[in-house]
Amino acid sequence: MTNSAVAVDGLRVVRGGREVLRDIGFEVPRGSVTGLLGPSGCGKTTLMRALVGVQVVAGGRVEVLGRPAGHPTLRDRIGYATQNPAVYADLTVAECLRYFAAVLKAPAADVPRVLADVDLVPQADQLVGKLSGGQRGRASLAVALLGSPELLVLDEPTVGLDPVLRDDLWALFHRLADGGTTLIVSSHVMDEAARCGRLLLLREGVLLADDTPDGLRAATGRADLEQAFLHLVRTTEAAA
Repeated sequence: MTNSAVAVDGLRVVRGGREVLRDIGFEVPRGSVTGLLGPSGCGKTTLMRALVGVQVVAGGRVEVLGRPAGHPTLRDRIGYATQNPAVYADLTVAECLRYFAAVLKAPAADVPRVLADVDLVPQADQLVGKLSGGQRGRASLAVALLGSPELLVLDEPTVGLDPVLRDDLWALFHRLADGGTTLIVSSHVMDEAARCGRLLLLREGVLLADDTPDGLRAATGRADLEQAFLHLVRTTEAAA
């Protein structure tokens, strides 16, 4: 078995005649937390959709857990939390989780477990439609955690959360990785980069860097990761 949970080579995505992702290639080790970082509109969500097999691609190879992305056998091995929470407003949080657990054939005991993981136990009997934006995001994350998937693809999971909850979620991500789960976490907030074992930096559909935080600092000569990213952007623009 390969040590890579994800292997991407030459990935191209074209939408509306515009190349959204250009010749993307990288690998993600199993049991790691990889940050997918870059400004809004740079292609992060499109790349994540390609990884879970719901994005039409123009070229390249996307392999996930040893299978082509979108392969039927991957359905219960990947958890995907979209940026727009995919939960039902007219159900309570617990009802919503029980429904998705049944669809995924996940154990009934998973529902209280994931409620605790995302700190939504007090809201279990509250209608999803009455939750705050941050709480709905955590409910969507709870759905992705059902069934103990091998790969978690999380699109901006910490948006709208206060610093304490953000810190708690990152601690959860690392506990999951320590247990063998692979996580790909997107963010446009550069201060989250230091929490990742590896970083993929995207800008305008191009992968500018695939490195560890320390490796990125060393390569750019910048101690601050946001400054390192800016250095890469300016260097790339100057070479264009």
